Amino acid sequence: MNISHRSTQVARTVQRRGNHALPQMTAIALLIAAVATTLSSLAHAAPTKMPSSEEFAQGRLLIEPRPGLSVSELAKLLSVHGGRARKLGQSNLHLVTLSHRGSERSIVERLKHDPRLKYAELDLRVKSNFIPNDPYYGSQYHHTITGTNTAWDATQGAGVTIAILDSGVDRNHPDLLPNLVAGYNTYDNNTDTSDVCGHGTAVAGTAAATSNNSIGVAGIAGAAKIMPIRIAYFDTTYNSCYAYYSTVAAGLTYAADHGARIANISYGGVTASSAIQSAAQYMKNKGGLVFVSAGNNGVNENLPATTLMIPVSATDSNDTLAPWSSFGAFVAISAPGVNIWTTSQGGGYQPWNGTSFASPLTAGIGALMMAANPSLDGAKIESLMVSTSSDLGAPGRDQYFGYGRVNAAAAVKAALAATSAPDSQPPTTSITTPSANATVSGIVPVNLTATDNVGVVSVELRVNGVTVAIDNTSPFGFSWDSASLPNGTANLTTVAYDAAGLQGTSSPVAVNVANNVQSNVADTVAPVVTIVNPVSGKVAGVVTVNVQATDNSGPSGIVQTLYIDGALKAQATGGALSYNWNTRKVSAGVHTIKAVAKDAAGNSVITSVQVTR
Repeated sequence: MNISHRSTQVARTVQRRGNHALPQMTAIALLIAAVATTLSSLAHAAPTKMPSSEEFAQGRLLIEPRPGLSVSELAKLLSVHGGRARKLGQSNLHLVTLSHRGSERSIVERLKHDPRLKYAELDLRVKSNFIPNDPYYGSQYHHTITGTNTAWDATQGAGVTIAILDSGVDRNHPDLLPNLVAGYNTYDNNTDTSDVCGHGTAVAGTAAATSNNSIGVAGIAGAAKIMPIRIAYFDTTYNSCYAYYSTVAAGLTYAADHGARIANISYGGVTASSAIQSAAQYMKNKGGLVFVSAGNNGVNENLPATTLMIPVSATDSNDTLAPWSSFGAFVAISAPGVNIWTTSQGGGYQPWNGTSFASPLTAGIGALMMAANPSLDGAKIESLMVSTSSDLGAPGRDQYFGYGRVNAAAAVKAALAATSAPDSQPPTTSITTPSANATVSGIVPVNLTATDNVGVVSVELRVNGVTVAIDNTSPFGFSWDSASLPNGTANLTTVAYDAAGLQGTSSPVAVNVANNVQSNVADTVAPVVTIVNPVSGKVAGVVTVNVQATDNSGPSGIVQTLYIDGALKAQATGGALSYNWNTRKVSAGVHTIKAVAKDAAGNSVITSVQVTR
């Protein structure tokens, strides 16, 4: 412990003096630092048997039901497998707990093919992307190479919140404390965001350590806020930090619901998860961006490109790819990740290596751009960031550097000059199944296509002109309960929306509803109505309000009415009602959502939920 403490002091001395301090170090100090480096490398060295890439949480799965599937139908679907679902935040993601462990793989394989679900996947474990650091060399060269010094003349990130999804953050670190806001612990489901590994503190400092405070280091966006979201735990067997797909997805949902515009995930393999992809789109639909580290395996990860996250590979001070940086078609951009001086747990500073630090460095530049021109949405920020990057390697996008090494000076300059050109081209959409004149009953899968010149952000399913479900994440599709209507002809249409609010409507598809009809009996029982989304808590951006109702006489005779703060917003017949509520147009504070359901016999029921904007 004494050797480790002494090496930290040496490292701090080098940091304060810069590269000129190195020749002046005593032989004893060099020896101490070298011994400490060896011990540190041994401590972080991989054991002979690393965790399998297929390692997953026992007794847990991740699913996303298609919009329109009722809570009761979802419960029925899962009960066959001994599963119970819990919704993650205000999104449509669900964590499923199983009553028996050991059957996770077989259950996932069966659920994957269920047309009522978008996907089902194991809750895989992912590892933080850092490698042992060199404690006696380093300087913040990355500011010079990316031009952040020039970018700072225009902005330092004020007004933007960066969510750090990691092992927590040292809340007492003097270079982080001024920028910290409340966060959450999705691993333990509490508010304890203290750092259990040290990794999160270093990542947070790279993105947004306080600047111009005469101490320590300067983060890329030193005036931005840091939202610590603990997704990870420390595994003593492998001496490293690990998170799960579920904790990452829950963290992204929390960040989006609580107003973060940027999120950083410095853990490997997260782009392979359908749940995390969906959570990333949930954040992107609210105007945010998600940055992720490419990995430190030094190989082609063979992951497909994604438009929902920005994977970052690592370069060194010579603009060459770090030998340990992962690469592949999924890499969108590159950034310095070698010897990045940043904050360390306990109030200190040291250099770190890894795509874990290339990613928050890029995220910080994204925050600078957003602060420079708040009118730009996440998609425009991403477009400007890649178009202004310094092209390295093969011309254009390549598997090593993506579009190039991020250039803060050019990116911020482009953001300042950019204007949001009005989008005049509406989306197009069409229903592929069911086919026209098909006879349907029970739960009906509704499949569709939806395209746009910029991107489709949501699709509504309308039955006889009434919106019954809204899907905010691709691939778009629905599970429609045909029993919500009387037997006979029903007309289905889909309406697609882009970020500009433009809409395109499909041609109607007429189907014949043919369900078993219950015999008429005196009805004195009121319906049951539930506000599925949002749940009580914070909301941000456009919120999809989903209401579901059931009745002993069937859903076809139900009339649902939705009120927000006493004002009528929507009405629908049947068991489902959906409404897109733009919370940006309401005041900050508490708002009440009320749903009323009345059956054909006149029995009615009211439910409400309070949310905070």
